[in-house]
Amino acid sequence: MKINQRGILQAQGHIRNSLPSRTLALVLAGGRGSRLKGLTDWRAKPAVPFGGKYRLIDFALSNCLNSGISRVGVLTQYMSHSLNQHVQQGWRLTAPDGSPMVELLPAQQRTREHAWYSGTADAIFQNIDIIRNHDPDLVLVLAGDHVYKMDYRDMLEAHVESGADLTIGAIECETDGASDFGVLSIDETERVTQFQEKPSSPQGLPDNPDKCLVSMGIYVFNANFLYEQLAKDHEAQETENDFGKNIIPELIGTRRVMAHKFTNHLGQKPSYWRDVGTLDAFWRANLELIGVVPPLNLYDTDWPIRTFQSQSPPAKFVFDSEERCGAAVNSMICDGCIISGARISNSLLFTNVRVNECTSVDQCVVLPDSKIGEHCRLRRVVVDRHCEIPSGMVIGYSRTHDEQYFDVTDEGVVLVTPKNLEQMQSGNRAIAA
Repeated sequence: MKINQRGILQAQGHIRNSLPSRTLALVLAGGRGSRLKGLTDWRAKPAVPFGGKYRLIDFALSNCLNSGISRVGVLTQYMSHSLNQHVQQGWRLTAPDGSPMVELLPAQQRTREHAWYSGTADAIFQNIDIIRNHDPDLVLVLAGDHVYKMDYRDMLEAHVESGADLTIGAIECETDGASDFGVLSIDETERVTQFQEKPSSPQGLPDNPDKCLVSMGIYVFNANFLYEQLAKDHEAQETENDFGKNIIPELIGTRRVMAHKFTNHLGQKPSYWRDVGTLDAFWRANLELIGVVPPLNLYDTDWPIRTFQSQSPPAKFVFDSEERCGAAVNSMICDGCIISGARISNSLLFTNVRVNECTSVDQCVVLPDSKIGEHCRLRRVVVDRHCEIPSGMVIGYSRTHDEQYFDVTDEGVVLVTPKNLEQMQSGNRAIAA
């Protein structure tokens, strides 16, 4: 019998293109992210600004949009006001049937009184009636606080073709940093043979002991299979209601759990995926973007990152003399910024930042709506939103001095928040009195 290769390719294309319409994506966005210190005192981690004009959650939502997935639920809990506001303002899109593409699913104590989301699995279980109403064939579970670009259709297609009950998105990382993630072992067919959640001594790859295969927090479940596992976990006596700690380890060896390797995706070499869970990681990931050829291309018109942005004027640089010259080199300066006789180098300034004369800012990440006074010097500093740094301040040049007022990381990155500045100024007034 003659094989019609064109017909086979058309059938494969039809299956691939139909998968997004059969999928419901659920973005877990209720976590605090305590390792980011003051950046998450008043906002959920997925709402943390990133990359000049975005929020962390924009990357997962943009991936859904670009992958053709038009049904997305965002599960929120901790300090969710700014996150809810951002999603409502920036993601007011409609699905082909006219319904909202993005639906907010806040913790509502839906299963029993006084029961907030107690884990990743419980968060989804508490919304199981809403999920059933969507009647999906596949459920795509995503973390709302990772930075990456991914066409989810590739993973959905691999999941269906492999006959898996569950597929886990995975990426190689250095063994030294793998203890912060779930670590996978796989066989030659990419079936998962072992899963360890945040092991203290991660096991390296057989052919490369310095590398591990870790979970990206991206899961594809067959919908009915997911419902069964959530109900089973809910009834368990001893459980933390967590995918990584409870549900996934129990499935290894008993059900078909596959890994989907994330490699050389969308022209990125090597593949780009960042968990900005610490201040050092957050600072590094932001400053990676200012490189001549950054590992994450924000200028990619084929895979745009969508966000809500205020109606701000263009950035402006003023004054040009030896005493005060408004200039920026090796930096990204966003809309609404005014660089008034200051020098910015190797830094990223978010929207509506004002830097005044005779100030130098080097290797810094300055979040929106902040002001830096005259004659300041800042180096390796993350400045939180709405900070007003007084004239004459020097930050990032003396660890001993900085630690009196601010959080300082092991790598010497200083976090400045409005609360820090208020406490510092209150202490200075008390000393003066």
